[in-house]
Amino acid sequence: MAGALDAYEALVLPGWHGSGPTHWQHHWEAAFPAMRRVQQADWEQPVYGDWLPPLRDAVAQADRPVVIIGHSLGTSLTMLFSLRDGPPELVAKIAGAFLVAPTDRDMRDGIPGGPVGFGPMILKPLPFPSTVVASDDDEYVSIERARVFARAWGSRLIEIGARGHIGSEANLGLWPEGLVLFGEFLGGLGR
Repeated sequence: MAGALDAYEALVLPGWHGSGPTHWQHHWEAAFPAMRRVQQADWEQPVYGDWLPPLRDAVAQADRPVVIIGHSLGTSLTMLFSLRDGPPELVAKIAGAFLVAPTDRDMRDGIPGGPVGFGPMILKPLPFPSTVVASDDDEYVSIERARVFARAWGSRLIEIGARGHIGSEANLGLWPEGLVLFGEFLGGLGR
């Protein structure tokens, strides 16, 4: 997979709390130096308007086609950037997105103390290939809604059973199954 990854600028978009040391995204970044985290100033009180500029800047600075590896709010950030707020010339640089555990911002935006501005969910095709990985028992999105998002975005949907929010609490470590799925996704981009 490392060889295929070299063709892309792999941007890691964590969700709320920033995918700490037990999160699979953290493990992937350590194992694959080509993956670069899009840093946010505040991981604990996410505000969409504050999270958008770092993504825009990272895509603008990329000198290769961009592949996004998003988890949770990172999937919402990808959706809004790609379908509503990203400059077309930057959105055109995105070759694909691997979106894990999307959150249902229509149901969760505006909850006191939670993320702000990451909705609404836009139900239109993404302008690049994408895969959505979803769990049957995710507390932030029902599997039915994950299916709606994948269908609307034109994404391949992969349901992985009962894995919660597919984050730190799932104790996935390097998440080998996810690496296989991501490798398949990368391989499909070249076709």
